[in-house]
Amino acid sequence: MKSQDETLEEWCRALLQAYELEDVQIDVNTILSLAGVAAHSVVRPAAPLTTFIAGFAAGLAAGSGLATNTAAMTAAMDRARTLAADYDAESAGTPVE
Repeated sequence: MKSQDETLEEWCRALLQAYELEDVQIDVNTILSLAGVAAHSVVRPAAPLTTFIAGFAAGLAAGSGLATNTAAMTAAMDRARTLAADYDAESAGTPVE
């Protein structure tokens, strides 16, 4: 039986291949860490939303030529991590889990 890490790496490679992004390097642990920060600092459903939006922003930056793939992903992930870590759900009027 495969470990969770092996399954995630395999799934990541399958997704990258399906989108013809085989040359893109993905750090699964960094993405999962960002999801964890969002889930614990905002609300649990913020995890997939945060990672999707960060990835979308990185794709736009890289696609427009403003940054390399790696620089765009790093900048988007860092910004999302900072925003999530600094987010105060109570002062924003959002119910906390």
